[in-house]
Amino acid sequence: MKKNILIFGAGGHAKSCIDLVTSSTKFNINYIFGLRKELGNKILSFKVNKCIDNIKNVKKKHQYAIIGIGQIKSSKKRIYYFNLIKKKGILLPVIISVRSYVSQYSEVDEGTLIFNGVVIGPETKIGKNCIINNLSLVDHDVKIGNHVHVSTGARINGGVIIASGSFIGSGAVIKEGVRIGKNCIIGAGSVIKKNLKDNSYIT
Repeated sequence: MKKNILIFGAGGHAKSCIDLVTSSTKFNINYIFGLRKELGNKILSFKVNKCIDNIKNVKKKHQYAIIGIGQIKSSKKRIYYFNLIKKKGILLPVIISVRSYVSQYSEVDEGTLIFNGVVIGPETKIGKNCIINNLSLVDHDVKIGNHVHVSTGARINGGVIIASGSFIGSGAVIKEGVRIGKNCIIGAGSVIKKNLKDNSYIT
């Protein structure tokens, strides 16, 4: 039997999350939480029926939730909701698209979403509350921290380390063995061949 799940967020990324959940064999969408101005709006075939401002009133009886809020410039909003949901005792499951490949020798932590066409190699570790977006490659022995967004079509080569809070843009390529610091932003199509310090911004 499928379990009910909440989605927090009602923007563009939430559409991808709805698609991910509805194609899974484990979950049904129970409520979608959006901004007050979004209440009653349709997102795909679902109505935004709860206000995200009322998240503090959500009961523990709702056992599962995912964060349908995207991340580019900052991970702060996703971190805020992740911590708030955790305090409620609600579980944030790993959801992996049936159209992706995740090595049995890899590890993926709570709240991380793996979208369509992703390939994750062996001995790779991915932290909490990450977005591994459509068609991205995360090769062998990669270490990804918490609250990281690897965007569409990015190529993360073997042995790369990406620290928490960073954003890897669409089509970016990171050379093997490179270390990306915390809260970095790497723009679409960038090629990274050297280590980056915390808070680096590459366009």
